[in-house]
Amino acid sequence: MSSEARPPGEGSRAAAADVDAYFARLPAPAAELTGALRDLVRAAAPELTEELKWGAPAYLHPRGVIMLVIAAYRAHANIVFTPSTKDAFAADLTSFVTGKGSIRFPYGSNLPTDLLERMIRFRINEYERGGVTWM
Repeated sequence: MSSEARPPGEGSRAAAADVDAYFARLPAPAAELTGALRDLVRAAAPELTEELKWGAPAYLHPRGVIMLVIAAYRAHANIVFTPSTKDAFAADLTSFVTGKGSIRFPYGSNLPTDLLERMIRFRINEYERGGVTWM
């Protein structure tokens, strides 16, 4: 991982011990935005559990399948869904920088909470009804 992409607070390359530690070590404004994403996911899908995957908080369905991941970087936070979830909302995401399944939110920006809540529900549904697992 390049230093540009390295999550804030990761001065040493030691990984956080758990999800709470991941969020606790983030400096503001990373802590504010990723904390807001975390609160949004927990409110929209309280049945999901948190677990570190690839050093970042992942949100797992009760059956153990990853639904989404949140990650903090130097200048932005990402929320990562499956590409199919991101693609289903492509028309709503034109003002955001996106990747394969990721959506980038620069620190200090407002989160599109209604859109993200719909995406979270879509992702859970695409797994439960369509069998779409993780990438």
